[in-house]
Parts: sequence; C-alpha cells; structure tokens
Amino acid sequence: MSPEATHSGDLGPEATAGGPLGLGPEATHSGDLGPEATASVLTQALPYIQRFSGATVVVKYGGSALDDDHLARFAADIVLMASVGIRPVVVHGGGPQIGEMMQRLGLQPRFVDGLRVTDAETLDIARMVLVGRVNRDIVSAINVHGPRAVGVSGEDAGLITARAQSPELGFVGTVDSVNTAIIDRLLDERLIPVVSTIGADATGQALNINADTVAGILAGALGAAKAVFLTDVEGLYADPDDPTTLISETTAADLDEMIAAGTLSGGMIPKAEAAVHAVRHGVASAHMVNGTTPHVLLLELFTDAGVGTMVRPDPDPESADRHHPDSDPETHDPAKEAAP
Repeated sequence: MSPEATHSGDLGPEATAGGPLGLGPEATHSGDLGPEATASVLTQALPYIQRFSGATVVVKYGGSALDDDHLARFAADIVLMASVGIRPVVVHGGGPQIGEMMQRLGLQPRFVDGLRVTDAETLDIARMVLVGRVNRDIVSAINVHGPRAVGVSGEDAGLITARAQSPELGFVGTVDSVNTAIIDRLLDERLIPVVSTIGADATGQALNINADTVAGILAGALGAAKAVFLTDVEGLYADPDDPTTLISETTAADLDEMIAAGTLSGGMIPKAEAAVHAVRHGVASAHMVNGTTPHVLLLELFTDAGVGTMVRPDPDPESADRHHPDSDPETHDPAKEAAP
C-alpha cells in the first residue's frame, strides 16, 4: 500500500487482503476497490513479493481455523504465495478433530501443559485423524487451485525422528532430529509440502508430536525466512484475560521470561517455545496471528500492516549501539523493508 493510502486510512487491512491479492472475489465484484485502490494494493505488495521470492515460509495451521470456510481461504493464500515465488511449507495440527473423534468413541482427552496425553488407543486415533483426514483435507483444498500440494507424514523418509517425551504423556514425542531431504526435494519441484506431525523413534514406534514444536524446528532446519503460527486469538497477551494487552512485538528472551513467570498457559506455551526455537536457529522472525482473520497470511507477508505478535531474535549486544532499520518504531518486521 502506498504511504498515502496507509496514513490516510483509505484502505484497511481487510480491504487490502480482500482485493486481487486476497483472491477474494467479494471486493472485486462488489466494486469496493476501484482501479486506483487496486493499483495501490498491488504497489504495496510488490516490494514484499520481491523480497520473499525464493524464500521458505513455514506456516503452522490448525485448531479452529480448520473449518471449511477458513480452509478454503487459507488454501488460496498458500497457492498465491507459491505463485509469486515463495516456498510455503504447511505444518498442521488437528487437536479439535482428534478430540471430536475421541468423544464420538466415548473417550475423554487429557492434557498436560497444553500437550495431549496419548495412550495406544489415542495414538491410533491421532494417526487416523491427522494423516488420513486433516492432511487429506488440506491437500485437497490446495489442489483445487492446481496440482501443487503433497501430503507428508513425519514418518515418511525419516522426516522426523523422535523419542518419547515422558511416561506421563504416553506416546507423545519430542523431536530428536529432522531430515529435510524430502521437503527440500518437494520444494525444488515447486510443490507445497503439507506435513502431519506423527514421527517415529529408532524402533519405528509412532509418536504424536505437537505441531507447533515441529513447525518451529522445521523452520530452523529449512533456513526459513519466517515461521507463522496460526491460532484462534490475535496473538500473545501480557494479561491473557485482557484483550487490550496484545503484545505486538517481543524477543525470544522476553518470551522465556513470560513462560518462566507463568504468564502463558495451555496451548500458547508450545507456540511460544516453538517461536523461540525458530528465531534462535536462524529464522528472521516468527509470528503468532489469528488464523480466523480472512487472509491473515497475506496481511502479514504483503502489506505494511503488522498483525498479531512478532518474535524477533535476541538483540546482539555488540550492535546495540549502532543504528539498524529494525529500530524504526514504525517497522513491524525486519524483512519488511523496501526492496531495492
């Protein structure tokens, strides 16, 4: 978006994402965006398209954003990213779908620190739902726009080697290593990997692994430019009970302190830990955004509007006294600088 449009408020984030970049016919067909506004949207997106072309972006998708309407928009946004040269990798969860299936079978889910306790029966359900249902749904939604998506399980080609996390959690795994060869090959073929997070230990025992954790580790291993975690809230809050305390920007060290102080709870803990891992392993920035917001990926990647919570790497003490573009208070993302 041009500075004039941004500062005058002529176009809000939803109008920006709903136009040609959002693949949203609503704005185009209803005439909400005229020719000048459409050109402004495209002009704003251009430097970001140039900057991220060829870059890998890992997107963790799951939770309530997995319903049909949200999935269709998400799939269109992923295809758009790929069409302009970005290399998206989708890592998905499916906790609500697993819980729904367990309830149908008369089983009650249990959680410890946001992680699902997984006995042998629950593991079978998780594999069936994640690999056989959720992964297929996402792949199919993306492939409506062309044969680009390929479903991959963490058990495939040794992608995720794990070990049992603790006896208390049962068949819940913690990642020992990732072998990104299969992901690299798919990306090189301009395909879109869609990863379900069932891994295996050295004996071949399947283990259920938190999808946020896998997304953060994969982002670091792939040298991703960004890791984006879609959730059902706007981001991280200083006070979880007060929606006005949204944290728009923080560092890995600050997140460590929040986790230690108990400020974060439940499912936000693995998201925060995954974001910290990502930025401490070479990812320029990690983002926690509301996946139910229409076209939130496009808002984060291609517009001047910062959304959700951005996590930066820890500051470099040696460069603290030198000016850096990131110090500009109007800069939401270090990658969002005008392309040369």
